Amino acid sequence: MKAPLGRRVAAEAIGTGLLVTVVVGSGIQATDLSRDVGVQLIANSLATVFGLYVLITVFGPVSGAHFNPAVTLTAWFTGRRTPEGLTAREVAAYLPAQLAGAIGGAVLADAMFGRPLARFSTHDRFAGPLWLGEVVATAGLILLVVGLGRTGRAAPAPAAVASWIGAAYWFTSSTAFANPAVTVGRAFTDTFAGIAPASVAPFVAAQLAGAVLGLGIVTAVHGPRTAPARHDTAIPGGEPQPVSS
Repeated sequence: MKAPLGRRVAAEAIGTGLLVTVVVGSGIQATDLSRDVGVQLIANSLATVFGLYVLITVFGPVSGAHFNPAVTLTAWFTGRRTPEGLTAREVAAYLPAQLAGAIGGAVLADAMFGRPLARFSTHDRFAGPLWLGEVVATAGLILLVVGLGRTGRAAPAPAAVASWIGAAYWFTSSTAFANPAVTVGRAFTDTFAGIAPASVAPFVAAQLAGAVLGLGIVTAVHGPRTAPARHDTAIPGGEPQPVSS
């Protein structure tokens, strides 16, 4: 049974905000403690993996722990013909909550470290290879989230999603933003994790393209979703998905 929409929206806003706080705050801490870029990325990626695991575990049972417009739109698209799927009204509530939470999370991180609040990033990430990295990272995320739902495997979702993002930090050229809301939020901090506002739109476009690609791979591997299930549960990090009894 779904939680009331207000509680789910609050979970999405708070969860997305804390996720961005983890990403940005660990980036600031890493650059304060080390001048080695490799060490900085290790610290940033490890904190993100641990933080994401905890946040999915905490908020997954309430809202599904999307924290990501690409995941929310995927949840709506794949579940639009089923009783347990997200409605357009729910999507319209989730998306601004995620965006507002992401911006708030960046401001909170800057405030904790005494940095200027809401200063736009000057970290240019405008390059084709980076966009390709975002396509790959987001496609893999959607394949993972929806694939777990199709196979009824909710339990490993927090660890699996966190592990994918942690790995993609290192094997993609973009360090795996894989999230339009987080991308927008990171434009509001001129720190290690930031992204210049001019670089945001291509990143978001690549992420949405990756989501479409991920759905295509899911269909190729698992086939189309053909029937509603008898029960449903929130797959942490993804859509409400059916499970068998």
